Amino acid sequence: KLSINAFDYNCHLDLIKLLRQEGELVRLRRARQKMSELFPLTEEIWLDWLKDEIKMASESSEREKVYELFERAVKDYICPEIWLEYAQYSIGGIGQEGGIEKVRSIFERALTAVGLHVTKGTALWEAYREFENAILETAQPAPGSVPSPEQQQMLCSQLEKIHTLFRRQLGIPLLDMEASYAEYEEWSEDPIPETTIKNYKKALQQLEKCKPYEEALLGAETPKLAEYQAYIDFEMKAGDPARIQLIYERALAENCLVPDLWARYNQYLDRQLKVKELVLSAHDRAVRNCPWTVGLWIRYLLAMERHRVDHDIISEIFEKALNAGFIQATDYVEIWQAYLDYLRRRVDFTQDSSKELEELRSAFARAVEYLKQEVEERFSESGDPSCTIMQNWARVEARLCNNMQKARELWDNIMTKGNAKYANMWLEYYNLERAHGDTQHCRKALHRAVQCTSDYPEHVCEVLLTLERIEGTLEDWDAAVQKTENRLARVNEQRAKAAEKEAALAKQEEEKAEQRKQARAEKKASKKAKKNRIGDKRKADDDDEGEWGQEEEEQPSKRHKGDGDGVLLDEDMEIETGLFGRSGPEKPDRPANQKEKASTSRKDIPKVLHDSSKDNVTVFVSNLSYNMEDPEGKLKELFEGCGEVAEIRPVFSNKGTFRGYCYVEFKEEKSALQALGLDRKVVEGRPMFVSPCVDKNKNPDFKVFRYSTTLEKHKLFISGLPFSCTKEELEDVCKAHGNVKDIRLVTNRAGKPKGLAYVEYENEAQASQAVLKMDGLTVKEHVIKVAISNPPLRKLPDKPEAGRASQFAVPRQVYGARGKGRTQLSMMPRALQRQSNPVAKAENGMVQNSPATSSEAPEEPKKMSNADFAKMLLKK
Repeated sequence: KLSINAFDYNCHLDLIKLLRQEGELVRLRRARQKMSELFPLTEEIWLDWLKDEIKMASESSEREKVYELFERAVKDYICPEIWLEYAQYSIGGIGQEGGIEKVRSIFERALTAVGLHVTKGTALWEAYREFENAILETAQPAPGSVPSPEQQQMLCSQLEKIHTLFRRQLGIPLLDMEASYAEYEEWSEDPIPETTIKNYKKALQQLEKCKPYEEALLGAETPKLAEYQAYIDFEMKAGDPARIQLIYERALAENCLVPDLWARYNQYLDRQLKVKELVLSAHDRAVRNCPWTVGLWIRYLLAMERHRVDHDIISEIFEKALNAGFIQATDYVEIWQAYLDYLRRRVDFTQDSSKELEELRSAFARAVEYLKQEVEERFSESGDPSCTIMQNWARVEARLCNNMQKARELWDNIMTKGNAKYANMWLEYYNLERAHGDTQHCRKALHRAVQCTSDYPEHVCEVLLTLERIEGTLEDWDAAVQKTENRLARVNEQRAKAAEKEAALAKQEEEKAEQRKQARAEKKASKKAKKNRIGDKRKADDDDEGEWGQEEEEQPSKRHKGDGDGVLLDEDMEIETGLFGRSGPEKPDRPANQKEKASTSRKDIPKVLHDSSKDNVTVFVSNLSYNMEDPEGKLKELFEGCGEVAEIRPVFSNKGTFRGYCYVEFKEEKSALQALGLDRKVVEGRPMFVSPCVDKNKNPDFKVFRYSTTLEKHKLFISGLPFSCTKEELEDVCKAHGNVKDIRLVTNRAGKPKGLAYVEYENEAQASQAVLKMDGLTVKEHVIKVAISNPPLRKLPDKPEAGRASQFAVPRQVYGARGKGRTQLSMMPRALQRQSNPVAKAENGMVQNSPATSSEAPEEPKKMSNADFAKMLLKK
């Protein structure tokens, strides 16, 4: 796996774990080395590595290698445990030449790095004192002997070292500093100096101020960003650079993949401390932790230039940035611009030619080619549609190199890349010619602009006339006037045609709407007449009622398909079914009292009216099961937890069946807002939709859809999941790559999974890492695809062509509230779905005679037959 993707972080960890279990020490060392070259290692990985190397180090040469390893470890993160391990390991080399001074040097560096750590700094201070006490014990003279002056001086010096350590520690706010003060009182034979007591009390006061922030960190859950930021803001007010640096380092040790935190830390170091080694080290660690963030690379390049780093090193870092794997095409444009700015600042433009100038030109050419080849191939866009890099190159050539010929070539190239239609691009070129070129080229540029500009042609025409008014001859003025008049005449003509076309389309839409309205009215009248005919026929054949009459009587105007799945067949479809000779299953007669009861119940159901003035305290609930018994009671039980419910108004059909939606009105507005949180809650096996109650006639732009439809860098879109995958199982897979804030499994309206999910991480860094590590992963024998969430724009339905369907299709609502067809039935005529017979036989054995049936109806406009419809459709 690593040979395919060397940046697979988890794969490195798995390999190291396996090699450590097998005891493959040589291969284990090599694996750790490769991982450390690509990533900063965590405290746990470093401690395991160091302990393994310490076990194998016996000779002095091997001890030096361990020292080198410790030096690398303390540079990745500021970790008290690693510094303590480093100091204790160095004590083992005390017998070598200069061993004691080396141990003291490491302890002092450790105290500088983490000695101010409120919760963990005490351990380092105590370890340092124990080491000095051990030195004191070895310096004591033998019992009964009189120490020499040299021994006495050495004892006094060692005692003073321990006194100094106590006093330094007591001046720093650390946990359990009262115990350290008591220990000092017991150890010291002399009274504690007033200065030390004063510093100790001051540190105690400071500790009391820090305790709330430390307690907040102890009680918070990872990643603790808000708690760390509050702590940083507190330390910023105090203004102690060492303490500010330490709290930043503590925050980054737990949030190493948060680019914004690195950016704020580096900005503080750049503007306040300005220590070269410290600044460059922080920038280097930032880009190693978050290599996909272009802003960190740009700040790193600026910091190196600010601190006079060698040009070769800066160029090497820039090449690493190009290979970092940015997630947007524009990121590559930004890093190239930053590097080109740096190269431009190196050039001495007082010389006609220099090595630096040639390098700058070569870099400009390479940047243009890189964006054209590498970036466009990967992202299908250059990221620089306005050609800003080529514009900057042209400005450098014109203003700094006095090379207008090259600048004109570059601008000609810019215009051929689709920019010639924009007035602002021509005016940018014109201004460059105006400042560094000549009038003839200015005139030529404006003439081309008048000819090509399509967004603001009036503006470039005005600029051309202004130029000729100031500098042109009469012939130039006449030519400019004629050219602008011709151009504006064509523009006005095109605009007039566009306006006419738009007006014609609008009129056509109005006519279609009127036709649809008229067709609906005719169809309604036709259905009413047909019902009357059926009623007359029943009366005439009352003594000899056949199965056909019974079937017509029992045929419902609307019926439910499936078990409460929310799909309705409307009246139009039922009539159509009858005409094509397919009837529903035979139904037994209901008792007369049941019919009367159903009829009475239908009449008693009041029509649900909604008061729009109560929209703010009302929610609209939909996608409920049609088979829900007592929807009012069920929903009241669900929504009472949000606040006092004033009224629940379920919506029923004319037959008295529940239609799957209702209005829930609350007493208070805050209850309605809280009820929106129940959206997508599963009720009787279906996700319930809860949305605000808004009059869309008054608010046409209102969107009920609550999820973002734009790019979200902190959120992933996962496809290819098995339908059996649960939210908990997916969370177990995703949480290994960062802190998962939310997971949403996508379902259909019936609540069935679609194999898709959205996973929201704490920040974009974690999401980016998760994409690299999870894309192509196998979950329950399904290979999933993972990408940053960037939903495509929702396509609106195309407008029907004029006169295409109005002649043969009954107008109806094509798209419902969520963009689906209302009935979701195939619009293929039934005659095309099955074999057509001259005489269609019904399921009950009776022959249906369509002509006879149609002859009884009043005369209507001639409609297309099934055969005509099929021919027309197949021809299309």
